[in-house]
Amino acid sequence: MRRLLARLPPPVAEFLLFGLKQAWACLFGGVMLSALIATKYLWPAGWPIHRYDALFVFALTVQLLMLAFRLESLSEVKVIAVYHVVGTAMEIFKVHMGSWTYPEPAVMAIAGVPLFSGFMYGSVGSYMARAIRVFDMRFTDFPKRVRTIVLSLAIYANFFAHHFFFDARWLLFAATALLYGRVRIYYTVDRAPRWMPLVLAAVLTSFFMWVAENVGTVTGTWLYPGQAVWHPVSLGKMGSWYLLLFVSFTLVTLVLLPRPPEARPGGEDAAQTNRSTSQ
Repeated sequence: MRRLLARLPPPVAEFLLFGLKQAWACLFGGVMLSALIATKYLWPAGWPIHRYDALFVFALTVQLLMLAFRLESLSEVKVIAVYHVVGTAMEIFKVHMGSWTYPEPAVMAIAGVPLFSGFMYGSVGSYMARAIRVFDMRFTDFPKRVRTIVLSLAIYANFFAHHFFFDARWLLFAATALLYGRVRIYYTVDRAPRWMPLVLAAVLTSFFMWVAENVGTVTGTWLYPGQAVWHPVSLGKMGSWYLLLFVSFTLVTLVLLPRPPEARPGGEDAAQTNRSTSQ
């Protein structure tokens, strides 16, 4: 791959390599979205196993294969499993409240929520864990762990509480900017380290989660109110995913502790290393 990219101008080559590494990092999510599309158009209606149940078996098999081939560590899978449970619990509540529905039947389901849906949340955790390793991500000015946990709990609670009380999402947006506003992600695409504000990375990632939401609805896997005739998911859903990403990120960093950039004599990284990344 490097030999092929070496024929291109360095900025173009690095951009393409960045895209390839991103695709490799979101392997689980990409495979799951491909399965949604394939089963939508290829799954016979008369088959003895429901489409949702087949997706659950498929997702479980992919997860086990990723563990067997060491694409994920056992510790990472445990954290992803926690996020799976957290996501499924929210799905059960949201479906009960009518926020969205799963229109097809399933045997492996709880309160109208097919069990494969938890893997869609797990794929987010998988992406984060793999991206941290693939890009050798380092962090500066990372907040104390207790603060990140408190914010994540507040975000998660608001997804339930806003149905009954005040929707605090704008306060939570401000809290993420306040807590993570100074955090930089240092990542390596090829050889030279680059950096990006963590909050900007979350915004960009939430856009791609919105794209994934549209894949889910256009295939009829889940539907929001008023989507009897399909139309794009509201951009407001990006805000929901933006907040959920911080919940996922907090869980992942319980296993992959945020590391500071390696010190380089006379370089910016040397100064940044002296800053706190306390846990």
